[in-house]
Amino acid sequence: MTLTLGHFLSLGAMLFALSVVGIFLNRRNLIVLLMAIELMLLAVNTNFVAFSHYLQDMHGQIFVFFILTVAAAESAIGLAILVLLFRNKTSISVDELNTLKG
Repeated sequence: MTLTLGHFLSLGAMLFALSVVGIFLNRRNLIVLLMAIELMLLAVNTNFVAFSHYLQDMHGQIFVFFILTVAAAESAIGLAILVLLFRNKTSISVDELNTLKG
């Protein structure tokens, strides 16, 4: 059995749907929200690599490297903000973090 483009696209769709469900169901913990966003980016990267391989074009795979770079920077900045908020509020619950308003 060979893996086709449909297999990779269905895997990417399932990962993307799982991350959307994770974002909508869990709005209390910031770490889980960051992990769901990272999972969403990885689902999109899976689709880019699948189409790049299917079309025999390297542009999709190069674009994945840029997305991974932005995702690494986003997670580093997000975790740094999370650590600072935890030091000030001693909680990472989204409901208690209202200091970023206004």
